[in-house]
Amino acid sequence: MSKRTQKILVDLLLYTGLIILSIFMILPFAWMLSTSFKLPQDIFGYPPKLFPDNPVLTNYLYIFQKKNLLGVLQNTFVIALASTLLSLFFTALGGYGFAKFEFPGKKILFALLLATMIIPGAVMMVPSFVIMRKLGWVDTFWPLIIPGAANAFGIFFFRQYISTINDELMDAARIDGASEFRIFISIILPIIAPGMTSLGLIFFMGSWNNYLGPLIYLKSPANQTITLAINALSGGAGLTAWGEQMAMSVVSLIPLLIIFLVFQRQFVEGITAGAVKG
Repeated sequence: MSKRTQKILVDLLLYTGLIILSIFMILPFAWMLSTSFKLPQDIFGYPPKLFPDNPVLTNYLYIFQKKNLLGVLQNTFVIALASTLLSLFFTALGGYGFAKFEFPGKKILFALLLATMIIPGAVMMVPSFVIMRKLGWVDTFWPLIIPGAANAFGIFFFRQYISTINDELMDAARIDGASEFRIFISIILPIIAPGMTSLGLIFFMGSWNNYLGPLIYLKSPANQTITLAINALSGGAGLTAWGEQMAMSVVSLIPLLIIFLVFQRQFVEGITAGAVKG
């Protein structure tokens, strides 16, 4: 068997395996989409059918008309966008400080910062809630936006990214009289834009899919996020409204898919650049 034939067989096996794996990954989403168009009696019908015989829009009409879905999506988008923008700004600023400045205790502070990443989130729930209640922020969006504005992972990510930037660029700007903040805004941010896009997508998706935070802090139905709204759907008598839940889950995925498709190229570039720089 020639080397070319061997390569063809290896590629064929590889692509076949990837296709099978992709099918297993896509199947839950396909089932969710299918269920969102089914009546309750069809969801658990036997034998199970991926494509419903009589697809209906009842579940979608219900969540839009009865559950204020547009308001829920607006709340979720405001929280996710605000927390993402703040996190990107402050983590990039912190990463710039650790990467390009020397100050007493720098290594110790950076080690302590990294150590916070191993603290379980459950340990911080009660102290965080007490602080938010003292500030009067319970049942507002602020507890879901402010505390994560300078997270350790983001600072570490940007510290590694910015440390590869040539110091001569900043020295030239200082000679021209630029302030450190102006250097950060005009030089550093444009250079690390691919990394900001990649990390921004991660931050946005994390905030959009956050369930525990909204469950703890948001009490009013008017302030609900999409994850709380999905969990609150009930079929009555303690039953789960599977059709309505699947319909709302499908709708909740659409903004994420749109954002990912729009920024897909920048996301891949940022991840690749970060890997090369590291």
